[in-house]
Amino acid sequence: MEQLTRVVLVDDHSLFRNGLKGLIDSHTSYRVVGEYSDGAEFVGDLHTLEADVVFMDISMPVMNGAEATAEALKVRPDLKIICLSMFGDEYYYSRMVEAGARGFLLKDSAIEELFEAIDAVMAGDNYFCRQLLGSLTGRLRSTESDTISAREADVIIGICKGLSTQEIADSLFISKRTVDAHRANILEKTGCKNTASLVVYAIKHHLVEI
Repeated sequence: MEQLTRVVLVDDHSLFRNGLKGLIDSHTSYRVVGEYSDGAEFVGDLHTLEADVVFMDISMPVMNGAEATAEALKVRPDLKIICLSMFGDEYYYSRMVEAGARGFLLKDSAIEELFEAIDAVMAGDNYFCRQLLGSLTGRLRSTESDTISAREADVIIGICKGLSTQEIADSLFISKRTVDAHRANILEKTGCKNTASLVVYAIKHHLVEI
């Protein structure tokens, strides 16, 4: 028998939680095992709560999502926390990354991305919804990093914006082979395994902004 992925919802809007719960519970592989309206209440139950994945709102009363994520991972470092947000929460994205969130979904993301996010974090990967990736824009260059060159920073920005190798090559007036070489160097320098983890790196190091 397939083991269910246990999901917890932390969001102060009950209507949104109810809708999300219905979507998750309709899938045979996932089950909502807890609901909370603020981060402090959720953190208080962690010692007895059996869960795998947490969908965490950013803006909540009492304890916001970044604070709750940091506190939760101190107690349960195995939890896979996926940030739920609106575009108006841009200020908190970096804080959620620093706190340890593994995935990022906008509240109006497509339904299929909900399950893609769960599967990705359960597999040990990071996940950024496509709409959020599309909103990333380049800001800073290698002056903030001793290891990433200016051209590598340009390639990172293209990757974070979801551009294909050819599109990155065309925008930088270089060949696809050169882009591939830069990509390999970037992954080696940053220790990132895939595009999503590279997005986390780029946000942490202020190479992109939302």
